[in-house]
Amino acid sequence: MALPKHASPLERAWHYTYLVICGLIFLFLIAPILVVIPLSFNVEPYFTFTEKMLKLDPTGYSLRWYDLLLTFGMENPEAPRTASWWADAWNNAAWIRAAKNSLIVGFFATILATLLGTVAALGLSRPEMPGRRVIMAILISPMIVPIIIVATGLFFFYSSIRIQDWGVPYLGLILAHATLGIPFVIITVTATLVGFDHSLTRAAANLGADPVTIFRRIQMPLILPGVISGALFAFVTSFDEVVVVLFVGGLDEQTIPRQMWNGIREQISPAILSVATILVAISILLLTTVELLRRRSERLRGVTPR
Repeated sequence: MALPKHASPLERAWHYTYLVICGLIFLFLIAPILVVIPLSFNVEPYFTFTEKMLKLDPTGYSLRWYDLLLTFGMENPEAPRTASWWADAWNNAAWIRAAKNSLIVGFFATILATLLGTVAALGLSRPEMPGRRVIMAILISPMIVPIIIVATGLFFFYSSIRIQDWGVPYLGLILAHATLGIPFVIITVTATLVGFDHSLTRAAANLGADPVTIFRRIQMPLILPGVISGALFAFVTSFDEVVVVLFVGGLDEQTIPRQMWNGIREQISPAILSVATILVAISILLLTTVELLRRRSERLRGVTPR
C-alpha cells in the first residue's frame, strides 16, 4: 500500500522500516534457493562455490549435471544422440523414469483430489449442512497431522487390505497423494464460494433448471478459478511428497523426491541440485498461475485485486 502524502515523519520512518524488515524476511526465506540455483551449474562435483565461480569465470560453470539427468542409468550413454539414444534415455534413465512416475501419480491424484474436494466444498458451503464444522476439521486434518503419522497409518491400512495384490499400478500412491491434496482443494474452493451469490442458483431453480444444469452452467464457471487453484496445490503436494512414497511406494514407483532422497543417501551428486532448480522453476510457474487465477476470481466476484 502506497504511503499517503499527508503522512507524518514518524509514519514515513515506520513505513520504510517495515519495508526493510519485510525485505530481510523475504531474503531469509529465499536464501537457500538462491544458493542452490548457481551451484547446479558448477563444473566441479562439489556443493560449494569454487574460485572460478566466485570470479564469474565461464569455465567454472557447466550444464554437465543437467546432462547427467538424461544419461544416469542409461545402457549406452556415450552413443551418438540419435533416436535410439533418446529411446534409451526414455526407457532406462533413472531421473526420467522418476519424472514419469511423478507425473502419472500427480495427474491421477490431482484429478481424484479435485473431484472429491470440490464436491465436499460445495456441501460444506451450505449453511444448512449439519455438523459442517466437524466435517471440515476431519477433511482438512491430513494437512494438520504430521505427515509421518499419516504415512504410518496408510502403510498399516494398505497392508491390512493387501492393496499391493490388487494389480493396479500406482494405486496406493495415487490414493495417498489424493488424501493429502483434498484439503487444499476444499480450502480454495470454499474460499471461492464465500463470495458466491446463491440467489443465482435459486433463480435458475425457479426457472426449471435441474441441479446438474445449475452446477454446470452457473456454479462451475464462477468457482472454476478456485477449483484450478486447488488442483494446482494438490499437484504440487503430490509432486513434492517423499515421506508417503517411502512408506507405501513400491520399488518400481520411484518418484523424483524419492530419487533425490536415494541420491543424497547413497551417492551425493550435484545432479540433485539440478533437479531442485527445475522443481523451483516449476513451483514458481504454478504459483504464478495460482495468483493469476486468484485475481481473475476476484474480478468475477466484483472485488478489485490488491
